[in-house]
This record gives sequence, C-alpha cells and structure tokens, in this order.
Amino acid sequence: MERSAQLGVGGKRDRGAFSRGFARCDWVLGRFVEFAAAFLVLGEVALLSAGVVARYGFARPLSWSDELASSLFLWLAMLGAVLALRRGEHMRLAAVSAALSPQARHRAELAVSTIVALVALVLLIPAWQYVEDQIPITTASLEISDAWRGAALPVACGLMLWTALARLFAQARLEEALGILLILLASAALLYWLRPVIAQAGNWNLVIFFVVLLGAAVALGVPIAFSFGAATLAYLVLATHAPLTIVVSRMDEGTSTLILLSVPLFILLGGLIEMTGLARALVAFLADLLGHVRGALSYVLLAAMYLVSGISGSKAADMAAIAPALFPAMRERGARPGELVALLAASGAMSETIAPSLVLITIGSVCGVSIAALFTAGLVPAAVCAVALGLIVRVRNPRDEATASRPVTRGQLFRSVLWALPALALPVLIRLAVVRGVATATEVSTIGIAYAVLAGLLIYRSFPLKRLPEILIETAALSGAILFIIGTATAMAWALTQSGFSRQLAHGMAAMPGGAIGFLLISALAFAILGSVLEGIPAIVLFGPLLFPVARELGISDVHYAMTVVIAMGLGLFAPPLGVGFYAACAIGKSDPALAIRAIWPYLGALAAALLVIISVPWLSTGLL
Repeated sequence: MERSAQLGVGGKRDRGAFSRGFARCDWVLGRFVEFAAAFLVLGEVALLSAGVVARYGFARPLSWSDELASSLFLWLAMLGAVLALRRGEHMRLAAVSAALSPQARHRAELAVSTIVALVALVLLIPAWQYVEDQIPITTASLEISDAWRGAALPVACGLMLWTALARLFAQARLEEALGILLILLASAALLYWLRPVIAQAGNWNLVIFFVVLLGAAVALGVPIAFSFGAATLAYLVLATHAPLTIVVSRMDEGTSTLILLSVPLFILLGGLIEMTGLARALVAFLADLLGHVRGALSYVLLAAMYLVSGISGSKAADMAAIAPALFPAMRERGARPGELVALLAASGAMSETIAPSLVLITIGSVCGVSIAALFTAGLVPAAVCAVALGLIVRVRNPRDEATASRPVTRGQLFRSVLWALPALALPVLIRLAVVRGVATATEVSTIGIAYAVLAGLLIYRSFPLKRLPEILIETAALSGAILFIIGTATAMAWALTQSGFSRQLAHGMAAMPGGAIGFLLISALAFAILGSVLEGIPAIVLFGPLLFPVARELGISDVHYAMTVVIAMGLGLFAPPLGVGFYAACAIGKSDPALAIRAIWPYLGALAAALLVIISVPWLSTGLL
C-alpha cells in the first residue's frame, strides 16, 4: 500500500495557452486549499484552547465553542481530504499495480483518476441536495443555518472532481481518457442492465459489490476511501431504492463526531514534538540510560517508541521522530539495515495500544467504549509486546555491541534526565488529564500543543517558524485522508447493516466453537487481515459496531476486546507484503523492503505470541482499570 500519486497539472506536455492557463488556475486553487486548511487547523486549536481556559480557568464555559468547533471541523475534514488528494496522501494498495508493465500501470493510473472523478461527480448532486435539506435547521447556540456547515460536502466533492480531472488531463491524451471512461461506463451500464438479477440475489449481491467490486477497485490502486465510496454508491443504485443522500448524511455523521477532532490535533502535536526537540531529548536520555547493555540502541528504540507513542498518536510521526536520531549510531555499531527497519516496524505494531492512539480514539467514538479506560488499559498490553520484542533483540543482537557503547558517568546521566524531564512529562500529562477526567481527549490535545510550544520556545529553544506552515498543511492532509476514510466507511457500514449482513455476521461468529476464547482468536485473525488490507481506522469503523456487541454477549470486556483487535490490526498493518506501516518504516529507514522482509518475521512471531498471552489473560487488559 502506498500514498496515491501526486496530483497536479503541467510539466509533461506543452498544450499551449489553454494548458498553461489551466495549470495556473489549478496552482492558485491548490494554494487556496492549503491556506484554508492550515487556517482551519490553527482556528480549531485556538477555539478549543479558549474553551478549555474559559471552562477550567474562569469557570465560565463558552456555550457556543463546541458547536462552532464542530462546524469548522467538517470543513477541515473535507478540505483536508481535497488536500490529501492533491498531495497524493490518500492510502491505497499499490502491490498489484507495481507488478504491471509500465504501459499497463499507466492505464491503471488513468482508470484510478477516472474512478475518483466519477465518485466525486456522483456524490456532488446528493451532497447539494443534503445541504438544501439542512437550510431550515438552525443550530442551538449560534442560531445559524446548518447548511453553512453542510456546504463543506458539495464544495469538497467539486474540488475533488476538479483535482481528479486535472490529474487525468496531465496524464493522458484525450483519446486515452475517453477510452477509459467508455470502459467504465460500459461496465456500469452492464451492471444496471443486470439490476433485476442483482436485486433477486438477496445478500449474495453483497459479494458482488463489497467483495468483487471493492476488491477490484482496491487492487487497481483506487484510494481506499474512494473504493469504499464507489462500492457503496453502486450497491445503493443497483441493489436498493435508497436515495444517495443517505451516503452523504452518513459521511457527515461519521466525520462530525467532536471526539474525532482530536485526530488532527494529535497529528499536529506529533509534528510539534519533532520540531521543538522533545523527541530528541527523550531519545538522548534513553541512549544514556541503556547504553551500557548489549543491544543497547535496540532497547532504546523500543523504549522511545513506547514513550513517544504517548505523545503523538501517529505511528508514522513516531517512527519519523525516532529513526533519524538512532539509526546512524546503530549502523555504526554494525546493525544491518534490514534488521533496523524490521525492529522499527515491529515497534510500531507494539505501540498501537498506547494512548493517545488514533485507533483507540476511533474505537471510543464508533463503538461506545470509554476512551479514558482505553488510554489506561493500553499500557500493559504494549509492555507485554515490548518484552516479547526485547527477547528477540537479546537473541539477534551481536555479542560485541556492548563493547562499542560509550560509557556514561552519573553526572552525565543526571544532566540527561534533567534535560529530558519536560519531554517525559508530556505523555504523563496527557494520560493523567484524560484518565482523571480533567479534560476530554480533544481538550487534552490542545493542552499538549500548548505545552510543546512552550517547551520548544523556553526550554529547548527550538521552534523554527518556517516549518510551521508545512506542518499545518501536513496535519490537514493526513487528517483529511483519515477522516474521509471514516466518512465513506461509515456509509458502507450503514449499507452492510441495512442489508442484514451485520446480524448474520454476529450470529456466525458467535456460533464459532470455543466460546469467548474462540471468538477472540477468530477476531484476532480477522482484524489482522483487515489491518493489512484496510488499515486500523476503516476496519474499526466498518466492523467494530458489528462485533463489539457480540463480544459483550459472550461476556468479553469491551476493553479486553479492544486491546485484542488493536494489537491484531497492528500486526497486519506492519506485516508484509500488504501492510502499509511496513513500507512506511522502510521509507523512513531508507532500506530496501526485500531486506526488511527477511528480518521481520521473528519480531512478528514474538508479537503474535504476545497477542496470544493477552487474549488468554484478560487481566493484562483490565487490571489497571
């Protein structure tokens, strides 16, 4: 899986004044979207910070702050999704297209751009109708029409349509684009002609749309969010009489939950801890603390990922913060590049349950589980995984590595501790604030951002302002990619639920032999596969609301079940050949994936063994509650 190809116009062929004008218009539009999205990120931080100060500082809560934050959040999510499309940051599966010949790969890219454009076009009209339906609805505090908030949906669809067409215009000759479009329209016409047959197939039509069609789109390289959207739209048009406005309303519902506002804020926090030097201080302290033992820096990497995951909430941000600080020294001590990346990827899977993991926040939002409980419970399962990985490190590290470790005096270690204390305090602050009920997950993210900014300015004296705009833009783009997946997955989950599939799935899994343990093992296997194909967040949105009630009926704690599926998805996410996290680790570690694939299996085996222990001993998930 990889990020979709960069969108944009110009550079490959000179098509005269029209082409240059089109490219100029596209550039201006892109800059406007970047500015608007970055401004919305800053606005949300300022708005929520003001709400926290008013509530806890002056005991005079702002009654309108949450409402305005929710309205701006939908705009941030939708413009961020547009920005992710322009920057090529929507996740997609690229293993199949990478194996094609250059000519076939080019045609596949044209098909992907055309499908994205068609999905945006089909959504545009019901999105506009949805906004018209929202006009009479007035918000409670601001007393303005809800259409102002809902307008983000058709605006985003229009911008995505423009972006996809711009890419198609830049990539293809007119006859190529028309050929791809005719093939897709002919396929759609054939399916429409078969509509009576499909309607009579009952739930077998789910196989057509959500296995065959969805699988083909994902394999072709269509971004996952648009693959979900295409399959859901096709199902509703060809197999039901439901209006397409349902898709838009479910997308709105999926992306408008205020708790999800913590997603962009924690992503921003992850960028800030790297920019302000907090991550470097943590790594330096751990290196001084563990530098005298065999395999020292490998243990430092595990410990750093454990701690930094408690700050950023983003595995890509965690790995990007840790690897550049440790890999050069590890290479000097004789570590092989493939081994380094394998350990980095495995540590990413290990730390999936550490707060404030975005997957945990998503589970709390869509499955009705206490986020405070999830934040508390995730520490011990992650520690079990860390111990399992540490045993593999002990076996696989060269015996003479400790001799290369530099000695550290007590004075140096003391100074290192003092220097790292502000960085060490941040994950503790985040967890305590949520667990003790001082602030919600969304509010505490703003506290973390303020803390990181002050620590960077006053303590570490590292706050390069020139990097801030790019961090804001990256925050908006990554947030949009995640939230748009949640939106389309919510619509798809509704379609599956209305079809009766959820009841059949629940009954089928509940009837599996082995009782609660059997259900946990089946769930772990299923979510490991889903994690490798869909990634954690869309998999949870699709199947979490279906399977968590089954777990409750079998007497399984929500928290224990959450820990099981999150670790299982982490295994899938970082497992080759499909796991996108594995390839992200390879890119960050600048290593050939072929080398890392040979080295990663013992680490994944250790994590699988740790998962079996966690499944068998529920106390490991619930003991701290």
